[in-house]
Amino acid sequence: MEQPKQEEEYGYDLFPGRNTGQHKGRSFTESLLTFNHKCQVMLQLATETSPYAKLLLSAMKSSGCKVFKERHFSCEDCDGTVSGGFDADSSQIVLCQNNIHQQSHMNRVVTHELIHAFDHCRAHVDWFNNLKHLACSEIRAANLSGDCSFQTEFSRFNFGLKQHQQACVRGRALRSILAVRKINREEAEKIVDEVFDTCFNDHAPFGRIPHDKKDAGFAGRDYENRGRYYANL
Repeated sequence: MEQPKQEEEYGYDLFPGRNTGQHKGRSFTESLLTFNHKCQVMLQLATETSPYAKLLLSAMKSSGCKVFKERHFSCEDCDGTVSGGFDADSSQIVLCQNNIHQQSHMNRVVTHELIHAFDHCRAHVDWFNNLKHLACSEIRAANLSGDCSFQTEFSRFNFGLKQHQQACVRGRALRSILAVRKINREEAEKIVDEVFDTCFNDHAPFGRIPHDKKDAGFAGRDYENRGRYYANL
């Protein structure tokens, strides 16, 4: 049964462009005068040059969920507190054109949301009714997207802690859940704790935690060559 959209309950109030159910096209002139054109250009660069995004797009295609830029990405104005989101109702990634201004930020947002899309494809996540499913995908997205890489955390002046990756992933997953679900912090922390170890150690499709572009590039090469060893036996 189709799940009805509840703006406040499921976080749709953060994405006002989702409210209409339809996304009006913009003229070329109008796009040039807004953030939309810049968002589209950065999206194109992310999908063509980011090793993180390229691996995920390849993995989704292999899983039977090929991504089409015009169909599955939407640059929209959002609430000032978010940079992107995955709308499971429409299987569409929302990129917050008013909040993403640098290519490195766009690359991370595209990767983060593609991890949610990959989970949606491979695991049939019950986003609306099972908070453990949501927490698991948020943990994986924070862990594998570069959100908690040394370089990203250094730019936030967050570094030097023991098991910093785990602490960063836990904190970002918790904030994401609290942003889109009307539950208290204690309940959210309990849900994250219950699934953390399993989901933190699920590195699909990367096979490892990609700490930088070089790691992601190696992971992508390994993924593309995954069948060659057995094929040569």
